[in-house]
Amino acid sequence: MGGAKGRGGGEPGASSHPPSSMASCAEPSAMGPEPAAPPLAGIPPLEDFEVLDGVEDAEGEEEEEENLSEVRPLEDIGQPPLEETEQPGALAREFLAAMEPEPEPVPVPDEWLDILGNGLLRKKTLVPGPPGSSRPAKGQVVTVQLQTSLENGTRVQEEPELVFTLGDCDVIQALDLSVPLMDVGETAMVTADSKYCYGPQGRSPYIPPHAALCLEVTLKTAVDGPDLEMLTGQERVALANRKRECGNAHYQRADFVLAANSYDLAIKAITSSAKVDMTFEEEEQLLQLKVKCLNNLAASQLKLDHYRAALRSCSLVLEHQPDNIKALFRKGKVLAQQGEYSEAIPILRAALKLEPSNKTIHAELSKLVKKHAAQRSTETALYRKMLGNPTRLPAKCPGKGAWSIPWKWLFGATAVALGGVALSVVIAARN
Repeated sequence: MGGAKGRGGGEPGASSHPPSSMASCAEPSAMGPEPAAPPLAGIPPLEDFEVLDGVEDAEGEEEEEENLSEVRPLEDIGQPPLEETEQPGALAREFLAAMEPEPEPVPVPDEWLDILGNGLLRKKTLVPGPPGSSRPAKGQVVTVQLQTSLENGTRVQEEPELVFTLGDCDVIQALDLSVPLMDVGETAMVTADSKYCYGPQGRSPYIPPHAALCLEVTLKTAVDGPDLEMLTGQERVALANRKRECGNAHYQRADFVLAANSYDLAIKAITSSAKVDMTFEEEEQLLQLKVKCLNNLAASQLKLDHYRAALRSCSLVLEHQPDNIKALFRKGKVLAQQGEYSEAIPILRAALKLEPSNKTIHAELSKLVKKHAAQRSTETALYRKMLGNPTRLPAKCPGKGAWSIPWKWLFGATAVALGGVALSVVIAARN
């Protein structure tokens, strides 16, 4: 440590004042600037030797403390003065920095997500889900907290816990399409056009027709759907009833495609194989529910002009209940739509016989009878035209001539004569 001190005072051209390690680095020499000596290999920078300052004499320590009080803290030091010597390589670094292309600014993501690309269904995240949360998949049962408002801010519906199966059309399309894009625990705002909500019918009494809605949705949970084979009889009845009620809601909004889908799901829940025993009462209950769903399915298919599918649904009902009036009526109506009046009329007559006071069946049957008569008249005229038959037969002659022998008699006489000739030939041959 003494050698370091002697080295500081014995260098040529140094000041006669006692050296101070901090001051000598900050102030230039009185004799003019000296060339900077290259750092020795293996020696760390000067600041690493601050631990050695405590071994100097007391006078040097007092001077060092005075000099330190004049130096500003490191974070307050701004740009170095212009008269100071620039650090080696500064110009090269500035040149390289100028040559490098500036990075393009990262585009700010749009807050609103246009789900379908038409601007009619949008989603905005209000509170993101926790880290590591996942999104629900189709077929899972989700639980959401829902607040529904009109565009003017009037709140019309609030559901603290709404449970539905994702992708089964249990709810309006706005929810079915937006919830799969949410994380569990996320809260989002969804704006939806009326076609993805309650349509032209609305939902009385709070939601008017053609009303666009704002939905504040919080996705609470998402779990796998139930295994149909392991459901008990009552669980099957409850599940099928929920699907049927969803279908009825879609039917009332004239959304017959979604209604048919819900009825199909109800029938699937009823008819799927079971690994759990059911009582006779539960089986009868499921059968009655199946008949209702098939009848409603046929009505939806009729609205969609799916006549073949509707005819199949009616036939399935009549296999279980041959005297089901609704199935008979709809089957007759389907056959009439296909132009099969001769088959439709007996079916409608059977339905009218079961319920003679039904005015709807009366009106449909009368209409079909008239159409059938017109059809027969048209067919008769067409057949006459094809066969070339005249519309009026020629008048018969009032009197018969001497030779007006009926052709049947003439044919019979000829046959008798030929038979007599043949008999005489045979007799002559025997003789």
